[in-house]
This record gives sequence, C-alpha cells and structure tokens, in this order.
Amino acid sequence: MASRKKTVERPTTVLLVRHGKTPTTGTILPGRARGLQLSDEGRSQADRVAERIAALPNPASGRPSAVYASPLERTVETARPIARALGLRVRTERGLLECDFGEWTGAELATLAKLKEWGQVQRCPSGFRFPGGESFLEMQARMTSAIARLCARHRGETVVAVSHADPIKAAVAAASGTHLDLFQRLTVSPCSVSVVAYLDDGPHVLAVNSTGALTELAIQ
Repeated sequence: MASRKKTVERPTTVLLVRHGKTPTTGTILPGRARGLQLSDEGRSQADRVAERIAALPNPASGRPSAVYASPLERTVETARPIARALGLRVRTERGLLECDFGEWTGAELATLAKLKEWGQVQRCPSGFRFPGGESFLEMQARMTSAIARLCARHRGETVVAVSHADPIKAAVAAASGTHLDLFQRLTVSPCSVSVVAYLDDGPHVLAVNSTGALTELAIQ
C-alpha cells in the first residue's frame, strides 16, 4: 500500500510594521491623538520599507495578499506606499491602534520620565494602567486578538499590519513566550519590520526590528 505524503502546513505570516517617524517621535507620547502625520523623513522611511516588502518573492515565501493599518494618520500614511507597491488597498483594523495613554496623551516623554509611575511602566508594565486609559495587558490582548482575526481571515497567506511600537512589542513578546514585564527590552524602530509566522502548533518569530532585506525569512 503506497504511503500517503504528509501535507506540509503553510504558515500565516504577519509582517508587523511600525509607522515612520513623525515630528514628535522620541519627544512626545502622542497616543491616539488625531492629526499627527509623518515627517519628511518618515515618508522616506515608508517608501523604503515598501520597496523591501515588495521585494518578497511570490508565492512560496508569501508575497503579502493584504495590507492593514491602525486607523491613525501616521499608520495609514505608512501603509499607503506598501499597498501601492503590492497593488493592494489599505484596510483599517482598530485592533492595531496605539495604546490608549489616557491622561498622559500628548505629554513630553522627558516630563513623564520624572514621575514615580514611570518606573513601573518600564519594569512592571503588566500591573500598570494609564490614568484614564488602557492597561498594558488590555493592549496586548487587543493586539493579539486583532492578529488572530487577520490570521483566520488570511490562513496560509502573508499579510502586512502597520501599527505602533508598544503594540508590536507586546505582540512579539506574546509570540515568543516572553512575559509582558520584559517587553520593554525589545526595540521596534520606525518603519522596522517584525515578522511572526503562525502555525497550528504555535507562532515562530522570524525577525524583530528588521531594517534590512526580508527575502531570507524562513522557519528553521
């Protein structure tokens, strides 16, 4: 009796892209405030990351079939050249939104760093809730739920999800089995790409904070 070949499961691969630089990147905690757009440098970064993603080969390594973005201006602006390079449209997904920083929205980072609460944000974020806003645990649950929805919708495909630094770090931490209290040790730079492949037996982190070529990504 002829043996039956085992079907190799094709992963659902998510390219997590942080938006490009804005005029306040690194100085202000903008949160979900509206009206913040990319700087000239940020637009150049978005064009470059679009070129890198468009260079992904067909179909074995999974050229992206969909591009999603947080509804905020800076993420949609970053997603547009990616979608254009792939011949796709940008779809918004609220689950990819920045953390709701509540009363801290719009504050200077230098000022926040002087608060006693800042130590907890950096060293024990799992127990912290932003005043009038979201907790880190809620942010991580929201982000991972959004990714799960995208994976269910695009099973076996590759998708781009343009989001923000903390949500991406929280998603990568969850995928790698890293406790949320350690997620601040991750770095996610503007227009970097972090890649997670999702299989039935669990996620595989293929890249974190990548600013180079993506063509060699594979599950080992």
